[in-house]
Amino acid sequence: MSQTDSQEAEDLEVEVEAQSLGSCSQGHRSTLSLQTQQGGAICLLCLSNLITTPHALTIHVSYALSQLSLALSHRPLHLSQSHAHFLVSPLLHALSSFDDQPIACQLIDLITILSDSGDEDVFAQFVSRVAERLSSGAFSWSPRQLHMIHCLGVLFNCRTNNPFIFIKNKDGLISNLVTGLGLPSEEIRGEILFVLYKVSSIQCQSMDIDGADILFAFCPKLLQLSLESLMKTQRDDVRLNCVALLTILAQKGFLVNAYTNNISRMNFDEAENSMQTTDYGTNQSSLPVLFAEAIKGPLLSSDSQVQISTLDLMLQYFSWEAAPGKHIQILMEENIADYVFEALRLSECKDPMVNSCVQVLNFLLTAEPAFGQRLAVGFTTLIPVLNHVAEVPFHPVQSQTLKLIWNCISDFPGMISASHVKELILCLTRMLRRHTDGEMGMLPETFTVVCSIFVALLKSPSFKRTENLAIAVQEASKHAVLACLSISDEDPSQLLHSLYLLKEAYAYSYKEFSTNKTTIMELRNSIVDVCESHLLPWFVTAINDINEEIVLGVLETFHSILLQDSDIPATEFAQILVASSWISLSSGCLGLFPTEKIKWRVYLMLSSLVDVLFGNDTGQPIRDAAVHIPTDPAEWLFLLGQKSSHNFELSCCQSAILLILHTAAIHDDRLADEKLVLASLEQYILVNSSNFQFGAADSLTIMWLVNLYGLYRSLAKMSYQIPYSLEAERMLFHLLTEKEWDLPSAKIHPLSLKWLFQQEKLSKPLSYQILKFCRSNSSNVSNVVVHGKSNNSMNEEVIAELVAAGDNYGASVVVCLLMQLIEQEGQVPDIVSVLNLVATAINILPRASDQFCLHGIINAICALYNNSSYSSLPQILTAISLLIFNILRSVHPEVLSLSDEAAWLTVTMKLIEYLISTVAVCSWTHESLLIISILSLILHHSTNKALIEASKYIVLNNSLVSTVNSTIDAACLKGPAMTDYDEEASTGEYEYEYLIFVLLLYYFSIRSLQASLPGALDWQNFLDPFSKKQSLSTINIRCHDLCRLMHFGSPLVKLVSSYCMLELFTRLSDHEDGEHDELECSMGFLSSVMAVLEGLVFYSDIRVAMNCGFCLSMILGWEKLDLHERTIIGKNYWCRLIVEEMAMSLAVPHLASKSFFNHHKPAVHIAVALLKHEKIPGWMRTVFDSPCISGIIGNLGASNMGAEMVLLFRELLDSEFLKAEQISSLNHVLQACRKYVYTNCTQDEHTNKHPYKTFTKLDDLGEVREYLIHLMSSQLSMEKNCRGLQNGDKELLEEIEMFFRSLTVKEHS
Repeated sequence: MSQTDSQEAEDLEVEVEAQSLGSCSQGHRSTLSLQTQQGGAICLLCLSNLITTPHALTIHVSYALSQLSLALSHRPLHLSQSHAHFLVSPLLHALSSFDDQPIACQLIDLITILSDSGDEDVFAQFVSRVAERLSSGAFSWSPRQLHMIHCLGVLFNCRTNNPFIFIKNKDGLISNLVTGLGLPSEEIRGEILFVLYKVSSIQCQSMDIDGADILFAFCPKLLQLSLESLMKTQRDDVRLNCVALLTILAQKGFLVNAYTNNISRMNFDEAENSMQTTDYGTNQSSLPVLFAEAIKGPLLSSDSQVQISTLDLMLQYFSWEAAPGKHIQILMEENIADYVFEALRLSECKDPMVNSCVQVLNFLLTAEPAFGQRLAVGFTTLIPVLNHVAEVPFHPVQSQTLKLIWNCISDFPGMISASHVKELILCLTRMLRRHTDGEMGMLPETFTVVCSIFVALLKSPSFKRTENLAIAVQEASKHAVLACLSISDEDPSQLLHSLYLLKEAYAYSYKEFSTNKTTIMELRNSIVDVCESHLLPWFVTAINDINEEIVLGVLETFHSILLQDSDIPATEFAQILVASSWISLSSGCLGLFPTEKIKWRVYLMLSSLVDVLFGNDTGQPIRDAAVHIPTDPAEWLFLLGQKSSHNFELSCCQSAILLILHTAAIHDDRLADEKLVLASLEQYILVNSSNFQFGAADSLTIMWLVNLYGLYRSLAKMSYQIPYSLEAERMLFHLLTEKEWDLPSAKIHPLSLKWLFQQEKLSKPLSYQILKFCRSNSSNVSNVVVHGKSNNSMNEEVIAELVAAGDNYGASVVVCLLMQLIEQEGQVPDIVSVLNLVATAINILPRASDQFCLHGIINAICALYNNSSYSSLPQILTAISLLIFNILRSVHPEVLSLSDEAAWLTVTMKLIEYLISTVAVCSWTHESLLIISILSLILHHSTNKALIEASKYIVLNNSLVSTVNSTIDAACLKGPAMTDYDEEASTGEYEYEYLIFVLLLYYFSIRSLQASLPGALDWQNFLDPFSKKQSLSTINIRCHDLCRLMHFGSPLVKLVSSYCMLELFTRLSDHEDGEHDELECSMGFLSSVMAVLEGLVFYSDIRVAMNCGFCLSMILGWEKLDLHERTIIGKNYWCRLIVEEMAMSLAVPHLASKSFFNHHKPAVHIAVALLKHEKIPGWMRTVFDSPCISGIIGNLGASNMGAEMVLLFRELLDSEFLKAEQISSLNHVLQACRKYVYTNCTQDEHTNKHPYKTFTKLDDLGEVREYLIHLMSSQLSMEKNCRGLQNGDKELLEEIEMFFRSLTVKEHS
């Protein structure tokens, strides 16, 4: 024991002299004993003697230390300050004396416990004495020194304050430690590195008097030896300590400054020598090389903490502002990037590793082009990393990862594979979608890089080999734009990048490699939809708040779409732009941003817009004059009113201004006050009229001027306030009369076109324009024109609207043109094209036929027939026939009655003449059947007091009567063979088609006879086949022939024949009601007719069945049959069978639906007729007995009740067939039915209206036939009479009302 230790022991004895405790076995005082928890004591002096004895047994030493450690851990507060100070010296002496590792660990643990006991002096003594031992003498490898260094590191690590202040010889300590780094032991180097790390980290505030860090003097040697240690070691704990030290040094800039600045202060000569020796000396370039070699091993360590710490060291090294770029270049030459990529590949995308690797790689980006090549090699490693960071909102290295990928794709666009392209596209699309939907935020720089990568991928060669990405491109471009519209003010660059992506996506859709046409068209349409639905409305509302750069970006995007002028989406987008008043908006941009860039872009886009709208480079005048056109519309009008005869630039500007105004006017885009525009136009006409005379204005310019002048004159006419110049109007009319202009091919506003056709002085030039239009459309005359929205061109629809309006000279111009062509014997194609134009106009708007008739179209047709040059030409005759048919089916009778009756008669004579000759030579043809249809319509109009003379000529024409009779006779002679007729026979088979048209002609002739020859005919002659009383020869198909046709004919023949029979019986019934003579026909004949009718009462076509039922009911109701005949009819068993079948079917429970009731309507009318007889057949009461009537009433309901059933029950009521309880039940049903009808009225007032179809060629005869059949059936349904020929809710309500009236009368009688 040293002298100091003895003095401490004596002091301890003095302190505890008053205590009377026992002593140890060696006789040491109890004051040197430490009481244990178990009641024993540890003599500290004996312990000190034991552990300081060099030859003491290690087991004894270990046991004693463990007991002391146990005692201190259980009762640390019972350790006095004197005891702690007493133990400092023996513990450190023992630590420096024993080589045994376990004992050293026990000693260090005890030192740690004593240092943490709270006594700062004890801790200071331990630090000071350990440092003193390490700083004294030479440093060499031994386990004892290792333990001492480890103890110092532990002491440095156990306190947060600065323990370095307790060290006296700091430089000596640091010098020995630095020198020790050269020792071969990895263990001791690791401990030294940890101590140096702690010194550097806790002594950041410990400077010498010159203010220099204590480690800086040893920096070159320290860095050299540290990096060599890091390079040589294979132990991760040593690597971790070394990297930690180097990181602290890098933070202080030692890694850079040690070789770029002179060392300001050296405390040791050996430090100076170390700068000059070859062992430790280095130059500015060797340090980065050594640094690169040293970090390679840690980068590939299996310990992720070592890898992360090494990467952080690199970041500290790179982030020091004085770090020269050539040092990073050296690291690249040493292939450090490959090691970082490998570490990133093995990281399994764990965030700490990913973050550090990506940050390092971003620093390495500065080493171009060396890093670019390494980046291309490691590119595949970045793709899974991107997939990872893309799923985390605001991931710290999201932007940096994207930046690396973008640099690689930009520098090496050809190296990326198609699979990687697809993976990246889908990942970026997902990011944009989630960003737009609000699922994941995105930094502005991240968004811009995403858009840049997307664009780079679209341009890469590998994208051409990638299929099925158009949908992803469509989605990404849409979401990119939508995400930016709400934040454009905050960060305009994002919107610009999204617009760039949108533009490139549209350009991609036109690449040659785009094979999937459907998806490509969807992509184009989607981009146009984004511009239409989102970008354009936003731009219109935000134009006053955004900057010039964004305006240019939007204009460029729209312009890129318009440049594809032959594409449908581009055309649609152009229409959308002009519908949104784009020209006014463009002029507003010129006012808000009066710069050359905006001016150029606005006018170039306007020129492309005009190209798309009008075609054929129409916008070239705007491009030619873009430099000279002013930006203010007021200045446009001023320039327009100037004389430009000797000023080419002014002339170009005026053409461009006219074109811009014309385009705006076409689409109702108001650029200036109407009064000012009209005044400028008039001034332009007045001052430049001489230029027009000498051909200075081309056809297009004239058309622009005509459209503008006509529009603003029309607006002036509407306002009644805008004056106009008569001289300017005269000059314009003279110009249009003398100069060539092309109205059919030009775009013109509907108001302007109407104004032109309202000017009588322009009839001649307009007729020429109509002829030009007919010639240009002659190849499409057979096309069906659908009525729809006009495209501001003069087409068939526009002409039809003009004619139908009646407030202009449209119809007159067309008719006069036709008359002029006939009088001047114009070319046949011209005449045919004009005839087809009239027919087409009528097909588009049927009311146009009224105007054509009022302006004498029939006179022109008559003139054609009377002209021998045209009357025999098949194409002329066909066109005339189609036109006449369309006129007759469309014109109103009151208008037709005002037309030239003589002309119609002449045309009718010509038609019949052509018909007779054609049938005689060629039998029945398409042309002849069309003429039959025309004659039928003429007869139809006669029932409305129009075309009476023409109708008389038809029905009394002997040749036509003979032709019809022979046709019917030939058909009837076939008898049962007619049942083989197939009405769907192929085109050209007219064997029975003609029969239907002849029957239709007969039907309309019967109706016409009553109107054109009232009282001149004896209708009984139509019934009796052998009657010779008829004085007039008319079209007459005898009743027995109709019966044959109804019995043997095809379904259509049956249908038309039944209508003819019904019409004939209707006239006979009227004759029977009005005359006093009895009907003269044999009972056998009448019975045979009834037999045919009875056989068809239950025919599948309800129309045939109804017609036969009506005919039978009329026969049964004839009062002027003699008594014998009526008796025979009353005993008709077929009538009984029909009524019984009807009654039994309707009485069957739960089978009576509305359709089922409808099937028995014909039988109902027969029953009603029988019930109306003065002497009701006796079997009627047997059929309609009480159970039957009750059963029928029970099946009736509000939803299946029809007018016929109410009529039947009304007759049963009048005939006293109903009992009181049945009347009561029926009363409830009818009340419910009436309520149901009022509540759920479903009757369509247009039920009987035939869909209007166009007939423009002879092949439409099937449609013609259907139209005539519909006309025939609708006429019958519109005739209201007691026979119940009407159907519908209105008729049902009327029958219910009549039933209740009859019931009221019966109750009061």
